[in-house]
Amino acid sequence: MTQWAAFAGLSGVVLVALLVLSVLTQRAFEEPNGSRASRQNPLDAESQRPTDRPLERTDSRDQATDAASREAPPEEASASAVEEYGPASDDVAPVSEAGTPRQPTRTREPTRSETGTDPHDISTGALLANVALSQGLFAAVLLGAAVYTSIPLEALGIEFDSNYLRSGLLLGAVAGVVLYATNEVGAALATRLGVDHDEALRGLLAPDDVRGWVVLLVAVLPVVAFFEEFLFRAALIGALAVGFDVPIWLLAVGSSVAFAVGHGMQGPAGIVVTGLLGFVLAALFIATGSLLAVVVAHYLVNALEFVVHEGLGLEPVESVLERVGS
Repeated sequence: MTQWAAFAGLSGVVLVALLVLSVLTQRAFEEPNGSRASRQNPLDAESQRPTDRPLERTDSRDQATDAASREAPPEEASASAVEEYGPASDDVAPVSEAGTPRQPTRTREPTRSETGTDPHDISTGALLANVALSQGLFAAVLLGAAVYTSIPLEALGIEFDSNYLRSGLLLGAVAGVVLYATNEVGAALATRLGVDHDEALRGLLAPDDVRGWVVLLVAVLPVVAFFEEFLFRAALIGALAVGFDVPIWLLAVGSSVAFAVGHGMQGPAGIVVTGLLGFVLAALFIATGSLLAVVVAHYLVNALEFVVHEGLGLEPVESVLERVGS
């Protein structure tokens, strides 16, 4: 007997876990003040600031104190300064017994490297392994839940025949190329409008050698595409529509919103573009009833982004738009 409620509950748990993981990842890439983490040492600018800055005094009381300090011995001048202005701070160099300025002791907040791990310091291989393991674990949990609750394969968009395989590969390939081109145009337009579209995580996941690219394209990205499509399309649309008689297009909208929120690392523009991409993938899943088609399309979008931007270092759409705008 099919246990629709149990599968829906387990799918919800996986979705919440994924969204929490996304938020934690996003926070890991931000400094305590909310700005994006960077490879630049936050103390570089601090170390370049002058430490011995003169203290400007404009009122008559300050001028009188200055005159008294010049006439008094060094020890009395130092005591007078402390009495008048309090202990030395970062902005005022304290005076030693000999009357010469002493370098102030500067206090600062501990850096990320002293309190935790900066994501930029993690190797690409470790990041790829983390993504593959976490997404693979989520996928295994969902697959196990589908088997345990006896969800029909048809509800998940899965079939085992040659026609399903051919049509899924063909439709997925065409849709993937079209969606990639559309995604490029949307990202470029957002950039021209000044809307944040952050791809820091993609840059960190980009391999540095051929072996890394093979791992990324053959292992990591297929796992990511399968898990996300199985969750956001097969489970949250296909299974829920069949098991609970919920309007399928309402499920498509809800899953697309969740899909967008799960990609918060990409910034406001990335969230919007990803949400639209998710809705198109949902429409493709509804129209074809094929999980394979949306998995292939999703994979191609991700793979082409990595190869074009990180592998070849090209920004063709943005370059064309810049020439058109000029």
